[in-house]
Amino acid sequence: MLKTRVLALLAGLATASVSGFSWAAEELVVYSGRKDKFVEPVVERFTQQTGIKVLLHSGESTALLNKMHIEGARTQADLYLSNDAGNLQKGSELGLFQALPGSLVDAVPANLRAADNSWVGLSARARVLVVNEDAKGLDWVTSVFDLADPRLQGRLAITTSANESYIAGATVYMVEAGADKVRDWLEGMKANVDGQVFNKHSKIVSAVANGQKDIGLVNHYYIYRHLAQQPGAPIQVRLPDQDGMGVAWNVAGVAVSKHSDQQASAQKFVEFVVSPEGQKIFAEVNREYPTVPGVAAAPEVPDAGSYKVADVPMTKLGELRDATIDLIESVGMP
Repeated sequence: MLKTRVLALLAGLATASVSGFSWAAEELVVYSGRKDKFVEPVVERFTQQTGIKVLLHSGESTALLNKMHIEGARTQADLYLSNDAGNLQKGSELGLFQALPGSLVDAVPANLRAADNSWVGLSARARVLVVNEDAKGLDWVTSVFDLADPRLQGRLAITTSANESYIAGATVYMVEAGADKVRDWLEGMKANVDGQVFNKHSKIVSAVANGQKDIGLVNHYYIYRHLAQQPGAPIQVRLPDQDGMGVAWNVAGVAVSKHSDQQASAQKFVEFVVSPEGQKIFAEVNREYPTVPGVAAAPEVPDAGSYKVADVPMTKLGELRDATIDLIESVGMP
């Protein structure tokens, strides 16, 4: 269920219904597709520095994008924050966002933001393998495409195919390897899981850690979260496709609503979250990678320059999203 949180300057959090807001100058409304606990630290710091209050209207990224589209010029959103580059690019294509000045976002590499600067990536995550250290005979698994091998029948853990990261990863693989290769991969994984999929990445990591499954496909930070809580867990990160296309990345990012009447304040928010301080807070709280070069990630996370990343612009995750979903549905992935 969508929820709204009020973050006030040097104040605690107060919950309010959407209909009960009293909109004021110097008060920004953010439609946020991220969990509040990952956004509140950066929002609180922004408010402390600027005096601008921020109202988080939280829910699923896709649902919030659809809400903005339906609302049109009547939308209450000043900014849109998404966990997924695919939704950001779709919003750009729908004309929902205001292009940002290049000087505001050029610290972020071009492949991690929209070509017209209508959205900008704030933190990146890697699509990796989680492997049980006690599992036997898995040294040969070095690519995500190896997950389709029948030797993994009953041993593989994946999320439901509706998961945003699942769709984004499949899009990257389609760009790099083609639709036929991805179709074969999906069909192989479908056979290997035999209808049993997980609704959360955290459950995949737990299943691999307790030996229920031997290997899974997840975003990197779920593994590090688990290890932070259970340091002795018998799991390890495996970075796939280092001799081929590289690891698939996706970004969380932000855009300013075209219909916001507080463009200057909204741009101040963007300016803060792409600053070194904002980047560190935004990315480190979830063990993600800052998108601005030179800002360090959490110390336990592999350095972004230490492994090969697939050379796929984040805009492709939106441009090809529908084609990817069509392919996934044609295979009948659970």
